Amino acid sequence: MQVISAFAIGISAFCTLASSAQAKDAHVLVTPNDVQWGAAPKTLPAGAQAAVLFGDPSKEGLFALRLKVPAGYAIPPHTHPGNEVVTVISGTFNLGMGNTADRGLAKPLPAGSFFAMMPGTAHFAYADEEAVIQITTNGPWGIKYVNPADDPQKTQ
Repeated sequence: MQVISAFAIGISAFCTLASSAQAKDAHVLVTPNDVQWGAAPKTLPAGAQAAVLFGDPSKEGLFALRLKVPAGYAIPPHTHPGNEVVTVISGTFNLGMGNTADRGLAKPLPAGSFFAMMPGTAHFAYADEEAVIQITTNGPWGIKYVNPADDPQKTQ
């Protein structure tokens, strides 16, 4: 629960960017030029940008969130409390499974790739080039690092 609460605080700053998507009966249409990037939640390593396209990841219900990561970005091994449903929009996003970030076991996922994982599945990710992914799933979304020392909030 602590992970979800911390995420809710971190994400609230950029949830307002998708205010038109908050209404239950709103029709949402977003073109690439409409995406409004802001700082990613502090639960993720520094350097990423995020944009909420639909819904609110800190609340129950469907949401769509884009995450833009720079070249050299890495997310240490972690899990999520809910399903993780991801599409690679641009660049190549490398995904590895397990409690250790063994890059030799990661699979490069180029633009157009898709992956989905069950809650609690340990995984890690990194990008050698700028990449954009889209997470479309049900909230509340959260992240729990396998090694608590990897949590960026512990170093801020």
